[in-house]
Amino acid sequence: MFYYLFDFLDSLDVPGAGMFKYISFRSAMAIITSLIISLLFGKWIINYLRRKQVGEVVRDLGLEEFYRKKGTPSMGGIIILSSIIIPTLLFGDLGNVYVILMLVTTIWLGFVGFLDDYIKIFKKNKEGLAGKFKIIGQVILGLVVSVTMYLSDDVFVRERIEIDETKEVVGYVEQGGKVQEIPAYVTRDVKCTKTTIPFVKNNEFDYAYLVAFLGEKSKKWAWLVFVIVTIFIITAVSNGTNLTDGLDGLATGSTAIIGTTLGILAYLSGNMIYSDYLNIMYIPNTGELVIFASALIGATIGFLWYNSYPAQVFMGDTGSLSLGGIIAVFAIIIRKELLIPILCGIFLTESLSVLIQVSYFKRTRKKYGKGKRIFLMAPLHHHYQKKGYPEPKIVTRFWIVGILLAVITIVTLKIR
Repeated sequence: MFYYLFDFLDSLDVPGAGMFKYISFRSAMAIITSLIISLLFGKWIINYLRRKQVGEVVRDLGLEEFYRKKGTPSMGGIIILSSIIIPTLLFGDLGNVYVILMLVTTIWLGFVGFLDDYIKIFKKNKEGLAGKFKIIGQVILGLVVSVTMYLSDDVFVRERIEIDETKEVVGYVEQGGKVQEIPAYVTRDVKCTKTTIPFVKNNEFDYAYLVAFLGEKSKKWAWLVFVIVTIFIITAVSNGTNLTDGLDGLATGSTAIIGTTLGILAYLSGNMIYSDYLNIMYIPNTGELVIFASALIGATIGFLWYNSYPAQVFMGDTGSLSLGGIIAVFAIIIRKELLIPILCGIFLTESLSVLIQVSYFKRTRKKYGKGKRIFLMAPLHHHYQKKGYPEPKIVTRFWIVGILLAVITIVTLKIR
């Protein structure tokens, strides 16, 4: 909203109004605003939830820490969502298709998570919203995102095509101690299913390769593959974030780290100069997502003020499902979804620990009549709790690993 207001004021030559044209300035304003909202209004929301007895439903899992958490206000994801949506509406370009998709993702999965929390807390049903309905909600979002990216004329990649025939040189650049010529080139905007793949020389992978056997029709059918991949990634990351949200501040801090990394990647991908220097895809208008990422960072850090050990509030599925969806859709939009296994390594490990535990238990029970476990408890963070590690130490170490994975993710842009 302010974006359009100050754009109008700038047209009237009002001093200082032009600041709102800069992504860096609006990003700074977004992170400050989201921090203020989460910090100032967070306490009020927590007190309201406490008065309404919106407390955490605790299962008997054999850990004393769980009993301490009983009665702690849940559904705190409302704080996070508010702190993301309001700054984005204030400082973002609401005509940008990528910003619209991120807002739709936040609201939609926030609603699905809210229903789950509502059933658990107010209907006293510990199972919450049936799993199939969560999946349906995630599938619907995946369809909306992928179909929009397919149909919207505002979604494209700008490719550089060298004019080899003329042998014309427009400049020189020094790389590795050698001076290299910069050939003349033209650009073209194309709709494609290309994405970034780590550790590969050209750093790009086209989903059309998976249906190359269809010949000329492969480009068309590649979008169907893209739709399936989008649905899978949104479902996987969203559920992975939900599983990680088991210790005070674990999912919140991890999301802040991931959000910072995605913001950097969005800025690089949306900047013609940096994308050319790093030899990565240039995706016009994705730089606007830095405002959204800034709001996400401010929201999660602000929420961490109340969610750090010992937590005064839990985000619940209202927060965890939406945060996972935000990460997934953001990565898909900037064509970095294949970096998710590295960037979201914490979420992936947590999900795999549950999958391995359940599969091994069922297999051994069928074979020996009694199920066996690989971990003392799943997800993985509970395994370390069972081993006697203090909760704050587990969370801090997971954050450190998350930071390391974030650095590796950014470095992959140059390691090929």
